[in-house]
Amino acid sequence: MRFKVAALQFTVIAASLIFAAAANARTINLVGFGDSLMAGYQLPPGDGFPEKLQVVLKAKGLDVTIANAGVSGDTTTGGLARIDWSIPDGTDGVILELGANDALRGIPPEESEKNLDQMIARLKQRGIAILLVGMMAPPNMGADYAARFNPIYRKLSEKHGVPLYGFFLDGVALDAGLKLDDGMHPNAKGVDVMVQKMETDVTNFVGTISSVKK
Repeated sequence: MRFKVAALQFTVIAASLIFAAAANARTINLVGFGDSLMAGYQLPPGDGFPEKLQVVLKAKGLDVTIANAGVSGDTTTGGLARIDWSIPDGTDGVILELGANDALRGIPPEESEKNLDQMIARLKQRGIAILLVGMMAPPNMGADYAARFNPIYRKLSEKHGVPLYGFFLDGVALDAGLKLDDGMHPNAKGVDVMVQKMETDVTNFVGTISSVKK
């Protein structure tokens, strides 16, 4: 009889713990905020970076959603203008990727840095975590421009204490087989490489959000 009572008590306690864990668990809502590289330029629905990254993270058991807030052709100026209304309330974290079009257009790196700085500050004011994604100036812009542009992401990461993923097109930029015919945007295979290379950083990013939100 005592054994049955003890077993029943154990079952009740175990069920309570499971219920409590389920009650405390919740979906982490991320937004991929960027330009055509984030938007999935000329790719079929579901082949964009946020969509494929979400599939991979869910397969790992992470309860996350990743909304795609990429706009083709966007610069840091455009991103700053829309960041308040493009990032909805309830967002836990933003993967912030902008600057490629600034470099292509030869916009002064100091202006790009200022715009990104303000975007990060606005997100932090709203209590939204940021994973900053770096870009690199194209070779045709020259060494002087690259020396001014490339370091801005590291500087902003250190200034604001936010994690940095060094180069969004790592593993893709120099491989023609992973890009569209325009030679700039990733194809579906290229996106797979980007997701694979960035998976660990995003997983760690989600982990920091989860620990803070408990």
